Amino acid sequence: MVAALDKAIGQDGVMSPPSTPQMWMDYLSSKLASRSGRYKRFGEYYDGKHQKMLFSQSKYRTEFAHVFDRWNDNFCGLIIDSVNERMFIDGFRLSKEPAEDDLAREIWQRNRMDSESNSAHLDAMIQGAAYAVVWGDEDGKAVISVESAEHVVVQYKPGSRHEIEAAAKFYVDDWGRQFCTLWLAKAVYVGNWKIGGYTIDGPAKPNPLGVVPVVPIQNRTRLVGEPMSDLATVIPIQDAINKTVSDSLVASEYAAWPQRYVTGLEIQEDENGNPIEPFKVAVDKLLQAEDPAASFGQFEAANLSNYVDLVDMLTMHMASIARVPFHYMLKGGQPPSGDAITSAEAGLVSKTRERMLHFGESWERVMRLAIAVENGGELREEYEAAEVIWRDPENRTEAQHIDALLKLQQLNVPKQQLWQDAGYTPSQIARFDQLLEEEAKTEMERADKYQTAAQKQELAIAQQGADDKSAVSAVKAKADAMKPPQGNSGNANRQRFENK
Repeated sequence: MVAALDKAIGQDGVMSPPSTPQMWMDYLSSKLASRSGRYKRFGEYYDGKHQKMLFSQSKYRTEFAHVFDRWNDNFCGLIIDSVNERMFIDGFRLSKEPAEDDLAREIWQRNRMDSESNSAHLDAMIQGAAYAVVWGDEDGKAVISVESAEHVVVQYKPGSRHEIEAAAKFYVDDWGRQFCTLWLAKAVYVGNWKIGGYTIDGPAKPNPLGVVPVVPIQNRTRLVGEPMSDLATVIPIQDAINKTVSDSLVASEYAAWPQRYVTGLEIQEDENGNPIEPFKVAVDKLLQAEDPAASFGQFEAANLSNYVDLVDMLTMHMASIARVPFHYMLKGGQPPSGDAITSAEAGLVSKTRERMLHFGESWERVMRLAIAVENGGELREEYEAAEVIWRDPENRTEAQHIDALLKLQQLNVPKQQLWQDAGYTPSQIARFDQLLEEEAKTEMERADKYQTAAQKQELAIAQQGADDKSAVSAVKAKADAMKPPQGNSGNANRQRFENK
């Protein structure tokens, strides 16, 4: 790998772009290695495996590190999970044809992407990016695999922030063997680790898609620089919280108990000149001294509430920076409800929608590639307008939600859209039409079974397409003539009618 990099550096000391697959593999391997430390650090903070006890002095570490080794007070997981648990993909809207949406849903479910997409969002918010690789199996079916940023790296074309020139995956199997896969626009190469670096093993495989089939799922992209992790800005505050709590634990050991003192008492020494402890303090013992000049007292214990106030302040700062509602870190009292909780969670909902915006672009690209695999490698332009159907990230009561949908119905919003806004999946909505049709058929059969003769005759005329109003009126007049007189028409008329 070093030799290949040396070849890429010109006489002017500037590295030239890789020109061979082997050079691409060496370059991407070194690029991934330079980032792996940062990715692992973010992952450790999310898992709570970072340095938890930051003692101010080394002697405290020696005394208490083993005591508090399992102690953990980590807010990084809460910051990530509070957003990730609100993101769920219900389906895709690819084109005007519903059949295309059904194909996308079938590909999504076949690849278990309901759960895999959740893992991709989680890693992307932790480490700044995750990746999706789209390829085809032996039967030509699309296969989507979600990869970690610790294993996959990409290189964009010069001057572009979207078009990928090359990508590679480096991984280790359960037996410790190291493998790699290199994707270029026209070919795919595989290799393994040998002394000195990764080496391409075997001939190239053609790439029928014509593009690199790796899609970055980036958390928050900027015009310059790398995608940002949601933990980058809160890690310093998390370290400060750990430091404050560790100080409070040390204070609870050394200064949380009142220390007693005595004055005017002669200090006794042993034969070696060492002072002898005059009292054995215990709960059931009394301190006394014969010397009338002796005086007893005690120092005030350390007030640990100062540490609690500082930790509360730091957590509030963390909540503000991460846009997490304060009641998620509530130390006591009643959490908000109703309109108050909606207002309190407005920042978190906006943050979630922003993540959906970035992640949605990536999933649209993934689905376009997957359908291209199903179509034999053809990327169709009509799929460029595809969009992701996200579930509503706002938590509302069922009564509030349904009431809002009923008001939308008064604006003539289509039922399909209302069902989607209600949270039903595309599969459930597809079944609704079938269930409604079956219900209508059952109602017609039931009505036909219990109809009167006149109603059946009138229905027959309507079904035959008769538009002669006189015929319908005649049927109605005959039916009315068979009814007894209504109201106070007189008993005589009613009896005469019944005797006919």
